[in-house]
Amino acid sequence: MKMLKKKYIAALLLILVAGCKKAPVNIGPQNAYSSSTYPATINQLQTVLVSCYANLRDQGIFGFNFFAKSLADAMHTTNEQYTGDLGRNEAAAENLTAGDEYAREVWTACYTGIKNCNVTIYAAGVLLKTNPSVDTKAVNLVVGQAYCLRAWYYMELECLFGQGYLKADGTNGSNMGVPLITGVPSSLAETQVARGTVKDTWALIISDLKQSATLLKGQVWPTTDAARATEWSAKGLLGKAYVYTQDWANAKTVLLDVITNSGKSLMPFATYNNAFNGANKFNSESLLELYVDPDSKGGYGVYTGNPNSSTINGLIWSPSYIGPSGNESDSKSLGYSNSFVHDQNVLRFGYPLPSYTLVANPAYTGSNPSYKNPTQVINPAYKTAALAVRANQTADPRLFVNTLQPRIDSVKVDGVNWTLVSKPGNYASAGDTHYGFSMRKYSPITYTEQGGVGNGGSTTDIWDYYLLRLADVYLLYAEASIGSGDNATGLEYLNRVKRRAYGLPIITPSAIDYKSLTDFTPAANPLNPDPVLGNNPLYYERWAELFNEGTWWFDVCRWKIGASEAAYYGTAINVTGPLTSTFVDSKSYVWPIPLSELNGNSKIKQNPGY
Repeated sequence: MKMLKKKYIAALLLILVAGCKKAPVNIGPQNAYSSSTYPATINQLQTVLVSCYANLRDQGIFGFNFFAKSLADAMHTTNEQYTGDLGRNEAAAENLTAGDEYAREVWTACYTGIKNCNVTIYAAGVLLKTNPSVDTKAVNLVVGQAYCLRAWYYMELECLFGQGYLKADGTNGSNMGVPLITGVPSSLAETQVARGTVKDTWALIISDLKQSATLLKGQVWPTTDAARATEWSAKGLLGKAYVYTQDWANAKTVLLDVITNSGKSLMPFATYNNAFNGANKFNSESLLELYVDPDSKGGYGVYTGNPNSSTINGLIWSPSYIGPSGNESDSKSLGYSNSFVHDQNVLRFGYPLPSYTLVANPAYTGSNPSYKNPTQVINPAYKTAALAVRANQTADPRLFVNTLQPRIDSVKVDGVNWTLVSKPGNYASAGDTHYGFSMRKYSPITYTEQGGVGNGGSTTDIWDYYLLRLADVYLLYAEASIGSGDNATGLEYLNRVKRRAYGLPIITPSAIDYKSLTDFTPAANPLNPDPVLGNNPLYYERWAELFNEGTWWFDVCRWKIGASEAAYYGTAINVTGPLTSTFVDSKSYVWPIPLSELNGNSKIKQNPGY
């Protein structure tokens, strides 16, 4: 989508004005076009399509609020030291209100994306009618991408707001899904749409993805358009839809097709280790990737007014580091540093040590303390033991792919100098026993977010988002195999993902393999054993492999393990009381339909409990 993102700058606001005839003196507005004359060429149709992709950067999805804040808090990927954000507090408590701003934003952003996809499909029809000589195949490729993205938006909406997941026996099928809009409304009345059923919502998602796969079949995009959806993007998402609806037979067929025929393969660990921080974009594992441009002007993400900003979410998750004085009490950050890794995640990855202690630095010069001349250093014995954890893989190596360990890992603070990561500010007091790891995946580690690339980073440091990658497909295939009774195949594909994480050949049996579907996982950590993920390799592998990629909340909801997750995490800084007292089993799995939608759509109904 590198070509697409350039077109975005010049793209018109996509408002169709159907059937309007105006005298020349009344021509306008300038941000509208007539559906009777536009688009007239494939290039013009591409400018309509670009909005379907660009909308993913909206702050209600990947652009600052939903993914980085409310979803990360809901999954307890992060802990949030700022308590003044009501939306985040509600998400961490799994107890949203109908007025929750972030629920409203993701609802609005997804329906904007759906509108853009609908306009693209409609515009393609206009082009075919008005220009008989147009390349039909090129038009179909545009439509195929629109169907793929429309399905993605609907899947996101259904998984958040739909009243339960469809089960293999049809359970929940008649419950409320989300409003289904597949055309371009020509009147306000046509926007008043009741909620479709859960069954009908999933049927539309599956139909869109089938059509997309057919229209995109065999298309290989040049590297300049690497972020465009493909046949394999559609089929991978189709396999996920089948798994989410427990259609195991169709899921296995489609997912195995992706694994066998897409030409994709799991990255080797050395590549995978750096595949979330700017390097290795559009790699052998990427099936659908949101391209993010570097923001050379700096600023605060979407608040710069630049839709292609590099600072979409990293600003929120930015690591803390040792400040100028060299003391933890003077810790700084590459961004806001409000969010950091919840301690329970460190334990769930199997980290076997307590937090570190500090000792006097024997090399301290006695004056002018700095991060190069600190007054205190990590206990040397602890540092040796911590490094041995990595070398001996006594914790899941994905812990260090996803996180930064205080006093062990470093970040680049000014384009030249590297300094040690520290605990976040509220954990930096003397004697604090929290782990205080910072986020590494999708975070800046070589530049400051406020300064953007211009303050120390390069264009290669800016990361993309994976909307879908092959490891997810492997795990979905494992789940579909297990669901259909083929436990041996399911176990093998869980082990293939695990072997990659440990740097081993993925198809060769190894000493670290799970021996059964109830084998112990790193989450069985003796320091704080997890009673659910500790002996469930399927659950654990989806959690560990896709950590901080926005999918775990959907797994929690479809498996109905929210109560056990609340019990495992126990507390959140921005929640008063234990999480077990705020999670409501009959309510918390489904987000509320926003008040703005209820007030503007007379036909829509709220989810129970709100």
